[in-house]
Amino acid sequence: MPSVAVKLYSVFFKFLLKHRLQNLIQAPLDESSPFGVTSRSDETIASANPLFNDGVATKDIHIDPFTSLSIRIFLPESALTPPEPDSKSSLRSSKPKPRRPNQDAHPDVVNQNLSNLQQYPSRRNSYGPSGNSREEPRANRNGGYSNEMEGLNLISGPAAGGVYRGYAPLTENCRRLPLMLQFHGGGWVSGSNDSAANDFFCRRIAKLCDVIVVAVGYRLAPENRFPAAFEDGLKVLNWLGKQANLAECSKSMGNTKGNGNEFKKSDGHRHIVDTFGASMVEPWLAAHGDPTRCVLLGVSCGANVADYVARKAVEAGKLLDPVKVVAQVLLYPFFVGSVPTHSELKLANSYFYDKAMCLLAWKLFLPEEEFSLDHPAANPLVLGREGPPLKLMPPTLTVVAELDWMRDRAIAYSEELRKVNVDAPVLDYKDAVHEFATLDILLKTPQAQACAEDIAIWVKKYISLRGHEFSY
Repeated sequence: MPSVAVKLYSVFFKFLLKHRLQNLIQAPLDESSPFGVTSRSDETIASANPLFNDGVATKDIHIDPFTSLSIRIFLPESALTPPEPDSKSSLRSSKPKPRRPNQDAHPDVVNQNLSNLQQYPSRRNSYGPSGNSREEPRANRNGGYSNEMEGLNLISGPAAGGVYRGYAPLTENCRRLPLMLQFHGGGWVSGSNDSAANDFFCRRIAKLCDVIVVAVGYRLAPENRFPAAFEDGLKVLNWLGKQANLAECSKSMGNTKGNGNEFKKSDGHRHIVDTFGASMVEPWLAAHGDPTRCVLLGVSCGANVADYVARKAVEAGKLLDPVKVVAQVLLYPFFVGSVPTHSELKLANSYFYDKAMCLLAWKLFLPEEEFSLDHPAANPLVLGREGPPLKLMPPTLTVVAELDWMRDRAIAYSEELRKVNVDAPVLDYKDAVHEFATLDILLKTPQAQACAEDIAIWVKKYISLRGHEFSY
């Protein structure tokens, strides 16, 4: 059973949640504006930090000018470690490849970054062992210094704020990491991609799975009801595809001459720019992201969004190229239905998120004229649900908690996937409550750490370049 502290915090949590939901019901809303909100004023926010102080750098990007949709990118420092050298290519030529000096580095701040770089440990992971050989900083033409590891530029200076900017023109030796789209929980009406709890969880996943996590700040209800959150999730997936194509175009135009209106020269190569001269290519993803290995991870109601995005990705097929969704992870999905399951009857008054509170959240999310517990967004097992056949769905890992009233429907959905030969295991955690691996008070428990490690083991089956070397 949960500890006394968890039980007491659950009572306090449900009291605050009920108060928040009642305020949202009574508050007048301007539903004519699609811009919406992605976080609440009482949410504890973690600021973005582009330094690798704890092994992961972060940045925030507002990707849609018409709505509040934003993302937070979590880049693990392992992306700066050179990949394992190819023995065949090293035999063909013993001469080092030509390196370009970094024009933007400045000696007043570069020494600190170089000293931090020298502390990076040697790593080994599912993508191959990484050495810790490094080059000494060297002077460039402007009197600054640069340090390039197999084509990766660590750029420092006043313009860059003394942090890693991420764009590397010599991309053939860049460390490419899989992408993981993460959708936070919060019952549609709360939570955010930059909350302190979600920031901690995403950092943990980025380091354990060795992936670039893209946390999606979708619009919240009731300001923006269904299908706003689902559309935002799909919009981010399409944005990743656009970024991958723009990065390829920038690379192909590196030696192209133009009139200067379509692209600009910077760091020894050319960028595609918008009307105001800003680069349209996201540098961290261009330098280190591998869109052909994309994983979806949804937490609670975010799992509903992830499942929707996975179905749309299957429908789109090659239209999403080069983005390929290879797997998805559903953490205690927010599934409901009109016919109650055994757990919905037995655990209706469970910890943190009880059934009455969750049904109120669904009423705030679904439009009044469409409200139904068997709505396709709420019940994945409803007959006649639109979308591709279940047999085409990507491999799906489902995580459930023993004391969560939503567990049975999530298990039933996983069973339906296994019936059509989809790899869909279930991880059932004893004495665990809803959001046991992502709630702020439970993040540092051994059970939350074990859950993240189990997710990493399973995910690496589908993102490893060496094949299925991990399996249960």
